[in-house]
Parts: sequence; structure tokens; C-alpha cells
Amino acid sequence: MNARYEDWTSALDADIAAHQDGVVLQCASELTVAPVRWLWKYWLALGKLHILAGAPGQGKTTLALAMAATVTIGGRWPDGTTSPAGNVLIWSGEDDPTDTLLPRLIAAGADCTRCYFIKSALRAGEVVPFDPSRDMQNLQTAIAQIGGIGLLVVDPVVSAVQGDSHKNTEVRRALQPLVDLAAACDCAVLGITHFAKGGQGTDPTQRVVGSVAFAAVARVVMVAAKVKGAGDNEDARILARSKSNHGPDDGGFHYSLEQLVIESDIETQRIAWGQAVEGSARDLLTDPNAHSDSDIEGSAKDVAVEFLLELLGDGSAPSKFVETEAKAAGIAWRTVRRASETLGVKKRRLNDVWYWLKPESLPNLAKHVGQVVQPPDVGQVGQHGQLGGATDTDTEDSTTEDSPKDSEDSPFGKQESSESSGTLESSAPAQSAATAWEPDDQPF
Repeated sequence: MNARYEDWTSALDADIAAHQDGVVLQCASELTVAPVRWLWKYWLALGKLHILAGAPGQGKTTLALAMAATVTIGGRWPDGTTSPAGNVLIWSGEDDPTDTLLPRLIAAGADCTRCYFIKSALRAGEVVPFDPSRDMQNLQTAIAQIGGIGLLVVDPVVSAVQGDSHKNTEVRRALQPLVDLAAACDCAVLGITHFAKGGQGTDPTQRVVGSVAFAAVARVVMVAAKVKGAGDNEDARILARSKSNHGPDDGGFHYSLEQLVIESDIETQRIAWGQAVEGSARDLLTDPNAHSDSDIEGSAKDVAVEFLLELLGDGSAPSKFVETEAKAAGIAWRTVRRASETLGVKKRRLNDVWYWLKPESLPNLAKHVGQVVQPPDVGQVGQHGQLGGATDTDTEDSTTEDSPKDSEDSPFGKQESSESSGTLESSAPAQSAATAWEPDDQPF
């Protein structure tokens, strides 16, 4: 009896110990070294997260789908090596599978029986949008059911970030499920993102839009850009390695975007690989249009338009919050203003605070302001656009938002008037109305 009791108590003690909080240590002598395993040596590592970045129009999605197609058929990479064959999974928040993604996969020669798209999730029997913060475990189950995957494409990678994509801690937290998925499913994860404006001649890794955590968490960062041809040669595109934790971080390949028609009348495009190139990504990716203001500004405005669409959503945001987020994203304030004009964004003043609103939000200004995007640690009126009890408003003549002036020395220009005074919104003479409605032709 005593022996049985002792066995029972020992088991109980062991169970209690197993459920206590603590730190688990592992001795290095108990481990066995293992090489990094590759889908594409030095480019796509199994069990790791990768980033593919570039300016709009460089074919980033088409590049990713070309890689996916190569994996499905166990085809050859641009360097002549052969990929292990496997399934691929594509999570796209921007392009329709039927009219964009599938045609490009077919054009690239993919085995479509090995291609899968994340469509939605099931929760309590209801179809809901896929949420990486909640559905990763179910995704792993689904991946196991199809026999595993070799590559997961996430386009754009910011889709995995539920919080502020410019905050390191939030980005790292949001990307961790993707890192864990890559390790658990033994696959390569490739996230697609944009370049921030500017930074010509700098390390391309630092030009990845959003928090530096995107590039920091990724084990390999690839960049795609147009480069100036030698002599009279036409400009070309290059895919280059900008960062690698597991191999060389230089070199790349020429590529071009070929337009073609499949299945009689469906227009699409594919990647045509060219010769290998040597050198660092910083040296290789020279903008051929560096002296063409119209081209530079056009590309920058495209990024700013996308930025505003994401930031405003279906409602509004304080102008100073828009300014702060644009600065964090590396987008010049004047470019943001031009993008706002393209989108028809309106600027209105309520309770001494300026707001940016989509045109459809104007009839319900008060409602949308109640749903406004609020930055953390907001305080009193005048800090980050926080609403308060102020009643002072503009006169009819005071219809100018306090926004920074353009400057050649800074992408955001001079900001002495607002920031040096310790307030974030402009002061103006008072009037009786609570809301100031600017003329639509007011310059911002």
C-alpha cells in the first residue's frame, strides 16, 4: 500500500512539475548540427521566411509565381540547379486567382494540381476571411491533408500584420506565426512587399516599406528593380539578393516580363530569365530613371495611394496621424498630398482638429470621426488628433490645414510651426461653428 502510494505521489509531483512555469535549457552537446536545406540554394531555404521587395510595376508577383511554378514541376532555377518538387500554397489579398494568378501560373508552366489558394476559413461552421492570428493551426492541418507544401507565397506580407506595420514589436509578433509555420511545415515562406520612396544608392534592404522588422525577421531578402542598360542597351530588370543569413548576400539574375496569350484569348505575363550578374544589390539596382522626375514621382505616388487606402480604410484619420505614419513609411508629405488628390480625399476640421476623409465618409463625418484611427498613447486635444472638448474653430478665411512645407533637405520639409510649439494642429481664430468645411480647391 505504501509503495503504491509513493508511486502515486511521485507521479503527481512529476505532473505538477511538468505544468509549472519555468525555462527549458538544452545543452549544446545534446544537439546535432544540420545543414540548411534549400528549395533554391542561397535563395529559398526550407523552414525559413523570405522577403521579395521592389517598386510597383517590377513584376514581384509574377516573379513569385514563376518560383512557385518551378517548385510544382521540380524544374530548373535560373542558375541551372533543380528544385525539389512539391505543392505550393498562395495567399493573395490583392489579385484574383481566376483572372490573374492562375493565368500566370499556367504561363509559367506550373503543375496546377499542385497549386492551392487560401480562400477563406471556417469558424463555428461559418465561412469567414482567413485570419493568420487565429487560423494558423487550422492551416497547418489543411497543409498536412494535401501532403505538405514546399513554398508558401504571401502577397502582400503586410496582410499578416493586424497591428501597425511600422512598429517593430507588432510586426515581429505578427510575423512569428509565419516563421513557426515555415518550421512546422518544412517549407519556404515568401512574403512580397514594396519599396519606400527614395534611398537611391543606399542598401535596398533599408528601403523595404514599413518596419525594419520585415527585413530583420526574414532570413533572405530579395529585391527586384529596373536597372540602366550599358551604352545603348535597353533598361533591364534584375532580381538580386540584398540580405542573407545563410549564404552570400550579393549576385542576381536579369529577367524580363513577357506578355502572352493563353487559352486563345486570355492575356497574361510570365518571367523570362536572363544571365547571372555579380555585385551587391546596392550597386546593381541603380534606377535608370533617377533623373526623370515624372517617372520617380509617378512610382512614389502609386505607393502613397496604396498607403492612404490602407490607412483610411472606410473612415477617417487625423491629419497629424497621417503625417506621422507617412513619415514612418518613408513617403514624402507632398507625395501624400498628391495621392490624396488622386483619391479625392477631403480635409475637414472638427473641434479644432483636422481630419482626412474619403469622399463617401463626408455625409457621416461625426460617425467616422468616432471610428477614427487613433495612435497609441494619445493625450489631450492637439496630440495626435485626439478629440476633446475644444470649441474654437476656423473662421471663413482660415481654411488651411497645418501641414509641413516642402523642402529639398527633407522628405517632409520644415515643421517648425507645429512641432516646436508642442502642438500638432494649427491654431486659428474662433468662430461659432464646430466644423470647418474647406473649399475643395484648397491646396494641401
